[in-house]
Formats: sequence, C-alpha cells, structure tokens
Amino acid sequence: MLPRRYHKLVRVLEQRQPDLTVLLESVHKPHNLAAILRTCDAVGVLEAFAVHHNPEEILPFFSGTALGSEKWVFLHALPDIDTAIGSLQQRGFRVYAAHLSERAIAYDSVDFTQPSAILLGAEKWGVSDRALELVDAQIAIPMVGMVQSLNVSVAAATILFEARRQRQAAGLYDRVRLEPETYRRLLFEWSYPKLAAQVRERGESYPPLGEDGEILV
Repeated sequence: MLPRRYHKLVRVLEQRQPDLTVLLESVHKPHNLAAILRTCDAVGVLEAFAVHHNPEEILPFFSGTALGSEKWVFLHALPDIDTAIGSLQQRGFRVYAAHLSERAIAYDSVDFTQPSAILLGAEKWGVSDRALELVDAQIAIPMVGMVQSLNVSVAAATILFEARRQRQAAGLYDRVRLEPETYRRLLFEWSYPKLAAQVRERGESYPPLGEDGEILV
C-alpha cells in the first residue's frame, strides 16, 4: 500500500454520506446502472439499492461506464418495492420519487441535507404506481424543451449533484459521518481487499493501520 493511495482512500471515505442514497426500480440497462453508480461515487453515496425481477442480473455485471465505482458503492438487491421503500423509511430516510406529475415539486426545492433516498424508475416506464403510493414526495426536474424527461442516469446525476451542492454548503463533507467502527472496517477493506477476505474467513479482527496505511502487528 503506497501512502499516496492510502491517503486518497482516507479522503474519499471521510466524505462518504451514509444518509444519501438512490433506490432503482427495475433499472435494467447495464450502462445506465453503471453510470448511476459512478455518479453515486462522485457525490459520496456509500450504498445504493435496487429492486429488480431478477437480482442476479444486476449485481455481478457492470459495463465499463462504471470505471470501477462498483468497488466503492455497495449495491444491495431488494425483493420488492414495498420492502425497499419501507426499510429506508424505517431508517429515517425520506424517499423522493423522480416522477413528472401534477403532485411533483421542483427537485431543487427539497432539503437534501436531511436523510434522503432518490427513487428512479425503469428507463421505459418510470416509477411504478405502487411506488408512488409509498413515497414521501414526488420530485421533477423543470424542463423547457420539447421532451419531458431525461435519461435515467442523467436525471440521477442532476438530482444527486444538487444534493451534493446543498450538503457542501451545510458542511456535511467537512467531517466524518460514518460510525467509527464502520469507518475503520471499510478503510481496511478498501486498503487491503484480499487480506480482508482472508481475515474474515478466519473469523479474526482486522489489524490496526498506521498513519500511512501500514499494518500494525
């Protein structure tokens, strides 16, 4: 582990936002999924969630668009939209569906400094009617052209970077927001992924790391 690499991992992990996430409902095109995860990494999202009729199709494969971001953003497959939205709301998230309707409010009027989950629907059909019944609010990106919607990955980027702007202004990137144990665990796993797997297989605890990422025995 080079010190330069280690300190970059530290900087990235220190800005992860555990209370900002995306929920993808039947987003099945690999290039869209990969692009969304790349944006999640860029704005500090720690984990994302996906509901898909066949979870095995979405978890193992990512196109080159992701540029390795799947290593840094955890993607969890959930069985159905009721479970997905309910579990996030129980954790204190407000779930916002990106959906153009008369009920929708402008996306940049939402307070994204609070625990927020952005729900994005399938490329062709959008968010399901059932999901719209369960979410806390619907949000839309105002548009003045002939088309009424953006590609799902572009919409995700637009909303997530607005969330980043608000959080940056509020100082939420200026302090570590992960629980100390989670921070230490992820830092070791990011720094030494192969060794971490071996340590977990043996049922042992991760050794501490030094100032430049060296393993302290």
